[in-house]
Amino acid sequence: MSSRDEVLRRVRDALGGARGTHPAVPRGYARRLPATEAADVPALFGERVAENRAAVRHVGADELATAVAAALWGREAKQIVVPADLPFGWLAELDGVRAMADRPVIDVDALAAADGVVTGCAVAIARTGTVVLDGGPTQGRRALTLLPAYHLCVVQAEQIVGTVPEALERLDPSRPLIWISGPSAAYGAGTVPMAGAQGTDGMEGVHGPRHLEVLVVED
Repeated sequence: MSSRDEVLRRVRDALGGARGTHPAVPRGYARRLPATEAADVPALFGERVAENRAAVRHVGADELATAVAAALWGREAKQIVVPADLPFGWLAELDGVRAMADRPVIDVDALAAADGVVTGCAVAIARTGTVVLDGGPTQGRRALTLLPAYHLCVVQAEQIVGTVPEALERLDPSRPLIWISGPSAAYGAGTVPMAGAQGTDGMEGVHGPRHLEVLVVED
């Protein structure tokens, strides 16, 4: 009997009668927040965004344009990129900042050279502090949020859900989804980039924004 055979024999003996059986895997996943966390979902979302090392501010709908302008002025932005369908009212208070609509499509070098991008989102997740973009209204194409170093994301309170399962119920898996949980981090060679994921070396900003700021709009 070889050493390999001896090891396998001992494994079989240790397993005894349970050998070849498959224990049941519990599937009772929590799909909703507990009552203690569900009381104020926007507030929980703001806390988790901050824990993810992103800036977050809660504003009223009538304050949004001023908050967008203040955020861009704080970054000393001179030129930004926005999706072609971004509501004009979001940028109504800008002064001294040039906003380039992504129509016709802006080339990669121009995107990378921009001081930032302003978008909306498809859904946001309170438990993880994540914003999800699917290329829908106010979001633009993937390159807009993967190349500029600064991303200002506007999240409407009604877009915030408690958990990842709730977010998946609102999303179409066939769309190009980007999940962003804080500033971007580097990956090891050969992996697929996704903004906000932690890489093997901990370096930030290799893909996606080095700086993420979120405005939560509450009426």
